[in-house]
Amino acid sequence: MAAMVQSIRRSAIGLGMFAIITGGTIAITQVATSDRIEAQVARAEAAALFEIIPEQDHDNDLLNDTLQLPVSSRFSAMAVTAWVARRNGVPIGLIIPTVAPDGYSGDIRLLVGIDMDGEVLGVRVTSHRETPGLGDRIERRKSDWIEAFKGTSLESPETGGWTVRKNGGEFDQFTGATITPRAVVKAVHRTLIYYRENRQNILLAASKTDD
Repeated sequence: MAAMVQSIRRSAIGLGMFAIITGGTIAITQVATSDRIEAQVARAEAAALFEIIPEQDHDNDLLNDTLQLPVSSRFSAMAVTAWVARRNGVPIGLIIPTVAPDGYSGDIRLLVGIDMDGEVLGVRVTSHRETPGLGDRIERRKSDWIEAFKGTSLESPETGGWTVRKNGGEFDQFTGATITPRAVVKAVHRTLIYYRENRQNILLAASKTDD
């Protein structure tokens, strides 16, 4: 009987140690993976900034010229920092990070470039988990679909046009993947609305320099 109890105790200790080691390994892996993902997103954002507003179109240090945007619960639950493009010290455009939370496979992270009048300069996807061969065509390297946003605004198209054609809008959907493009269109539209509602405060803050 004593031998059986001792055997059970040893097994329990062994299982406990295994659980601790396994849990620790998973935690370490998650932290390491999270750091790598964030680094990849940061690199993607840096590259996308210059695709949206090319270097020849501005003369400031775009990567380090940032602005904390006014808080809006309808736009983001967290504070958002945007990049400001300038020429001769004058703001000419803003690149705003936003998230489409209703993608087919979760969040789609975007950068939306807007000039100071509220016209879209360009949009780029920086991270997503959409289906390869279907939803991943939101990536510029997979298709030119994302280019359709350039030159749009809240007036062009009007509100009813800010969805995919399947729903009566002006943006193409993908064959077999309507949810993904619809989520991106909705996120860009929401960003434009946010900019319009906060334009005066953003312009005022963007016009201030550290000179």
